[in-house]
Amino acid sequence: MSIKAVVFDAYGTLYDIQSVADVTEDAFPGYGEIITQVWRIKQLEYTWLRSLMGRYQDFAAVTRDSLAYTLRVLGLAYESEAFERVIERYLHLDLYPDAAAALTALKPRQLAILSNGSPDMLNALVRNSGLDRLLDATISVDAKKIFKPSPAAYELIGEELGTAPNEVLFVSANPWDAAAAKSFGLNVAWIERVTPEAMALACVESELVAPLTMFKAIRTQMDELGFAPDHRVRALSELPMIA
Repeated sequence: MSIKAVVFDAYGTLYDIQSVADVTEDAFPGYGEIITQVWRIKQLEYTWLRSLMGRYQDFAAVTRDSLAYTLRVLGLAYESEAFERVIERYLHLDLYPDAAAALTALKPRQLAILSNGSPDMLNALVRNSGLDRLLDATISVDAKKIFKPSPAAYELIGEELGTAPNEVLFVSANPWDAAAAKSFGLNVAWIERVTPEAMALACVESELVAPLTMFKAIRTQMDELGFAPDHRVRALSELPMIA
């Protein structure tokens, strides 16, 4: 069957999660990079832990808890104003530069986001970035009260868009997300923004491994889960050539 819908992950795929680093550095000078990386790692970890524990709280709560953890373990005291300013940045993440043009080129297919983000977070982010003019749906896992990579989360695509799995191209830059979507039965395009060659070079350029390099090693390389994506692309701009 032909592709009737293209569905995107939000955080790290359409939106650059590293763009929080400006506000973390401003709020905690000298700690911006380590905060940014530990925060994201714990944010994802908490979604998986809460899903396995059967103790769902939405992504807004997870995001706050993971930031509180990060600041605590780094021994950083803070006022509520600084904490809220950092949290607010998640509603104003930077779009990847090629995102809007890629979505425009993929029309008239249905376009949607499927994200762990809570409805309020996603709606604000999409509106603030202007993608509300291009998307047909913004789907939050909150409807199922369980996070990706649970199969129940990917079921929401068909329920919302009326599509079969083989009619959907799912796009993610998160390897675990791409593998889970393929396991569910979707067509999958993985955005490989960091190559193994670039990782190898980064590791030999310095005696100390930088926090961002460690994050890339843990979170940007394809996982060994037995489910390979159908397509590997380097940027969103390549998607119109395969969809």
